[in-house]
Amino acid sequence: MNTNLSGYTALITGGTSGIGRATSDKLAALGVHVVVTGRNAQRGEQTVAEIRAAGGKADFVSTDLRDASSARSLAQRALELGGGHVDILINNAGIFPFGATHEATEEDFDNVYALNVKVPYFLVGELAPLMAEKGNGSIVNVSTMVADYGVSGMSLYGSSKAAINLLTQAWAAEYGPSGVRVNTVSPGPTRTAGTEGMGEALDQLAAQAPAGRPASAEEIAEAIVFLATERASFIQGARLAVDGGRTAV
Repeated sequence: MNTNLSGYTALITGGTSGIGRATSDKLAALGVHVVVTGRNAQRGEQTVAEIRAAGGKADFVSTDLRDASSARSLAQRALELGGGHVDILINNAGIFPFGATHEATEEDFDNVYALNVKVPYFLVGELAPLMAEKGNGSIVNVSTMVADYGVSGMSLYGSSKAAINLLTQAWAAEYGPSGVRVNTVSPGPTRTAGTEGMGEALDQLAAQAPAGRPASAEEIAEAIVFLATERASFIQGARLAVDGGRTAV
């Protein structure tokens, strides 16, 4: 098993905070050149500076991912920064609005599906064929436990991630024979800056699982890094639940 991944390049969307940042740190510590994306340039520059200070290799791409064009532009920029190759793709960026179906607007719907489904779809379309050409690559999609069962107020978010779960299987079937592994990590409630606004609702949701508490971003990142690297060399098209046992009971 190769534990030194120097020479590898990873593109991590939403890689400057929360689960994405924890994943970026862990991959960089393994020698991977991480290309992180986000909309906040200050946070992106800080992420890169801290990874480099720790001895890692990192670059930041400021981008507002919302359509096929932005996904394709990001893929090309990542390839340039990676010396012509992206070996690992982590589709982490996403939005998770909660609310009743009848309260959602068409704009809400389009925004959620644009970032949560359309952008990953076209990033894979750009990068997976190149991975397949060289016979090696790994894609990890970040989903959610609420894509696996019905929760009031989460129809929009949950359905977008249910699409990602299916795409993971379809992409594994499409690119797996050429050496590209595609898998999903399905987190439960996770304590990050992005979920601070949920307040007690986060703890209440987490209390329904055997673990009885929210995850840390680092705990989710461990699972992502596992699937992204050769430690998971015989795992393809899988959905790894990292939800404290919620979907097991």
